[in-house]
This record gives sequence, structure tokens and C-alpha cells, in this order.
Amino acid sequence: MSNGGAGSSLARPLRPPTPGRAAAHLGLFLLGAVTGLAGALVQAAWFPGGLLLALAGAAGLFLGGAYATGSRSGAVAPAAGWIVAVVLLTTSRPEGDFLFGAGGGSYLFLLGGMALAVICATVGAGRRSAAGSARLDK
Repeated sequence: MSNGGAGSSLARPLRPPTPGRAAAHLGLFLLGAVTGLAGALVQAAWFPGGLLLALAGAAGLFLGGAYATGSRSGAVAPAAGWIVAVVLLTTSRPEGDFLFGAGGGSYLFLLGGMALAVICATVGAGRRSAAGSARLDK
């Protein structure tokens, strides 16, 4: 088993992201935070349809980010924004107010969204080989 030749992606040094790519990831992060906030409001308002709508919106954003950037980091950026927003919404304030109740829908939204983030970041549009398709019937 070789650990990378001259043409291997392991042999190439990492390059810093371009300003456009960094801006795209920042925009996806912020869009993920907005989606998490909107999903938190919708999932409790119209249960169970709101829960499904909120999770479908999150999954669409995660996969859309992966396909828009052409890499898995495009799914990780909105997922990170979504998780940060949702976790900040779960903390209670000194007044005792919080956005999430202790119901099953809230836990399904939290755990389901995190599972979707992992699935979309894993399955999302990863790097494609430059050689083309490996199918023999073409």
C-alpha cells in the first residue's frame, strides 16, 4: 500500500482558501444559523409537519452547500452554523426563558438535525477524480 505518489492528493501541500471560497463558507455558516433559528420556531408551531419541514430545510441547505462549493466543507459550514444557533437557543436565560420545550419534537429536531448534518457532510459532493468515470460501459 503506497502512501501517495507525485500525483496523489496526499503529496500536494494545502493551500489557503481563496477570498471567494472563504466568503462562500462564511455565507453558508450564517445561512445555517438562520435556518436553525427558523427551524426552531417552525418545528414547535406546526408539529409534526413543522418538524419535517424544518429538517427538510436543514438537509437541503447542507446538501446544497456541498454541491454549490463542490466539496464536503460546503456541507460542514452551514451545519456548523445550524448547530451553533440551535445550541445557543437551548440555553436558558437568567429569567428562566428558553425557546425549546422538553417535548419529543424538540429532541427530534436537535438530534435529527445533527444526524442530517453528519450524513450530508459524509455523503455530500466530495472531490471527483480528474480521470473521469470509472464505469466500463461508457
